[in-house]
Amino acid sequence: MTTVYQSDVEAADALHKKYKELKAEIGKVIIGQHDVVDAVLMSIFANGHTLLVGVPGLAKTLLVRTIADVLDLKFSRIQFTPDLMPSDITGSEILDEKREFKFIRGPIFSNIILADEINRTPPKTQSALLEAMQERSITANGKNHTLDQPFFVLATQNPIEQEGTYPLPEAQLDRFMFNVILDYPKFEEELLVIKNTTSGKHPQLQKILHANEILFFQSLVLKVPVADNVLEYAVKLVSKTRPQTANATDKVNEFISFGAGPRAGQFLILGAKCHALINGSYSPDIDDVKAVAKNVLRHRLIKNYKAEAEGVSIESIIDSLM
Repeated sequence: MTTVYQSDVEAADALHKKYKELKAEIGKVIIGQHDVVDAVLMSIFANGHTLLVGVPGLAKTLLVRTIADVLDLKFSRIQFTPDLMPSDITGSEILDEKREFKFIRGPIFSNIILADEINRTPPKTQSALLEAMQERSITANGKNHTLDQPFFVLATQNPIEQEGTYPLPEAQLDRFMFNVILDYPKFEEELLVIKNTTSGKHPQLQKILHANEILFFQSLVLKVPVADNVLEYAVKLVSKTRPQTANATDKVNEFISFGAGPRAGQFLILGAKCHALINGSYSPDIDDVKAVAKNVLRHRLIKNYKAEAEGVSIESIIDSLM
């Protein structure tokens, strides 16, 4: 049952409070990785999806399972492999004992989907997931099936082993709100991880938010007012990434083949709204846009051969734009 708030300001205060409770509860299981947890939770409240890039063994699965647990949501993990078929994700129709076709739901019918190593499956299977991400529904045997709400996809990629992979095309990458780089833990954090995971401890997690409350907070994010100068900053930042255009910088013209599209501006503003709310503000400023810019733009800028040859990183180019 969703709490009724007297005003949007009271609801925003409640989101800030709930967010702190979520971080504390997740912290019982996930040591460190604060920026990653922030990004995943922000994308949930903004009704987006996240692509997580990191080497194996950095608790990506544990992270999303823990978040699903504290949010009291249904969770499905799909291991992407070269022989995975679209029906393995969406479900299929079978002939039942009454000789009638019956649709058997696939794992996509959950609230949180972990698409593990999404680049290991061919484009035909990838597209089944990406339709669900965009439309919040799937088509099976010509029939449309609406997915459960809220619906969130956390896809993972291994940046090291590229043999036998099918990299996501740019148009499909653009569906993800954030691209988050998962790094190795700090020494003290890793020490605590090893200590906790080898002692048989199993912390009991509390349910902090439920599906209806998440849907309410997603609608609240859309209501957050944004000043014109912040909107202009976000749109100008995106336009700067497009080579050979009026706002492009020298570095972009030199090292970028293709820049970000309008969806990047939408996600910059939505991300900035969420960043403001979780930090106790009622409206985002330019610093909130900057805080989410790398996660939003990282997978939308395509480097050229010169950038690859000279070892210029996307992050350094985004820094130069800000």
